[in-house]
Amino acid sequence: MVALALDIGETRIGIAASDGSGRLAMPVKVLPAAEVVGMSRSFRYVLEDHEPDVLVCGLPKTLAGEDGPQAERVRAVAHEVAGNCGLPVEFVDERLSSQEAKRILREQGLSERQMRGRVDMVAASLFLQAWLDARRESKKA
Repeated sequence: MVALALDIGETRIGIAASDGSGRLAMPVKVLPAAEVVGMSRSFRYVLEDHEPDVLVCGLPKTLAGEDGPQAERVRAVAHEVAGNCGLPVEFVDERLSSQEAKRILREQGLSERQMRGRVDMVAASLFLQAWLDARRESKKA
């Protein structure tokens, strides 16, 4: 099963994908939000390359675990993209994924400017990996 993760922002959407076994998440790319929602050629290529079975979208939560102020907008965009793709959508807590992504990229020696285009896809891979791990653990139980 292949999962495609979307870190939905107002301007950009970070994309990550799992491998075919559903064990490993990898950053793919960042696209303008309008291209993903509008099913542009660049996003359709991502879909063709990875042939996902499910979309996994990060849901912004507060530190208290409640839906954050952007959660409703993110849900609406996620459902629109999922409908356009004909895929089921699942949501996962994305709390602190962007901060963790920045930390990882800083450790790799990237400047703030160099990070700008990469943070969203790395964040998507982080919450996708957490989702994959949770699925694997729930199957063991």
